[in-house]
Amino acid sequence: MKPAPVRRVALKPAKSDADAAFGAARRGGHAPTTEEIFERVLRAILEHRLPPGTKLGEERLAAIFGVSRTQIRMVLSRLAHDRIVTPVANRGAFVSSPTVADAREVFEARRLIEPALVARLAGQVTAEQAARLRRHVAQEEAARIAQDRRAMVRLTGEFHLMLAEMAGNAVLARTLLELESLTSLILILYDSPQAAACPRGEHLELIEAVEAGDGERAARRMRAHLKHVEAALDYRAPPGEAFDLEQALSRGL
Repeated sequence: MKPAPVRRVALKPAKSDADAAFGAARRGGHAPTTEEIFERVLRAILEHRLPPGTKLGEERLAAIFGVSRTQIRMVLSRLAHDRIVTPVANRGAFVSSPTVADAREVFEARRLIEPALVARLAGQVTAEQAARLRRHVAQEEAARIAQDRRAMVRLTGEFHLMLAEMAGNAVLARTLLELESLTSLILILYDSPQAAACPRGEHLELIEAVEAGDGERAARRMRAHLKHVEAALDYRAPPGEAFDLEQALSRGL
């Protein structure tokens, strides 16, 4: 995957370094752990707050979170391992910018993995799990009605991860987590204005097939669903937008 050349992102001027360690202060003087920083950066990417091509400088991130550069380096290394971040020699680390070929490969992989996962789940889903999935879809619909696109993209992605988790294959669930993260980057770059993350009603159809114990129908619906999501993409990269790195990462601190 290529970094910035696919999408150039302009950063707003940084605030003074005097308040750069606001993260630790807001947390009562306790600096965040490496895991907390990893989750915060990953969530910012999944929620479209950190677009592809964003430079994640060690010094800047260390100041934002109030931690050492060594700790930030560990976070970036983990993100690079999951292909969410792309390190570039002598330039630093960038949020990955999936190419059109990358996008097609990601969806091809998802079409191989996810139908098998929902077919497996159809044979073992519990009433409590089905109820949890229905509650989640209700949250998706609420976000859709409120036209909260950021929440909608996050929730629809989480739905797929919930299915994988419930299916009980930890290896495939971990693989799907990486693919879902890459899908989020793909949606940022190539989603058309008319697209609405996952098409309306299709998650509910998946739940119905799983509840019925019909693995073949669930797999068929999942394959069709993923094709619909990819078909809504517009493989023409949009221009970058200016944003504030600190603000993008500070939510919830």
